[in-house]
Amino acid sequence: MIQYTDSLSGLSAADLKGFFVGWPNPPSPETHLKLLKNSSHLVLARNSDSGQVIGFVNAISDGVLSAYIPLLEVLPDYEGQGIGSELMRRMLLKLGHLYMVDLLCDSELQPYYERLGMKPASGMFLRNYDRQSGE
Repeated sequence: MIQYTDSLSGLSAADLKGFFVGWPNPPSPETHLKLLKNSSHLVLARNSDSGQVIGFVNAISDGVLSAYIPLLEVLPDYEGQGIGSELMRRMLLKLGHLYMVDLLCDSELQPYYERLGMKPASGMFLRNYDRQSGE
């Protein structure tokens, strides 16, 4: 069974293994835990039997007008079960009082986010890939 929570209580780096699939220089589970702790908002999907985190979404916000959603991830074994959509629905509810909620995604992912009520937009970004692991 899947349990959704916005609490990090009892969470350890060991519960965060297997994320960032395909990243050439992924964050370690310890860095992953740190980024979740430093997020303004988060929602976790956990396997209620094992306690393992199987998905997460986080947001960074000024708490007044805006928020940015940098990461939505679901472990590969759990993809296609609606977990990512439920994580996003819960996050968008948390951020619903704000004027703007933004995220960047590849163009092929835009239809996924459109189904959740988001609209396509153009943007700019800078990536320091040598710092991708966060360490």
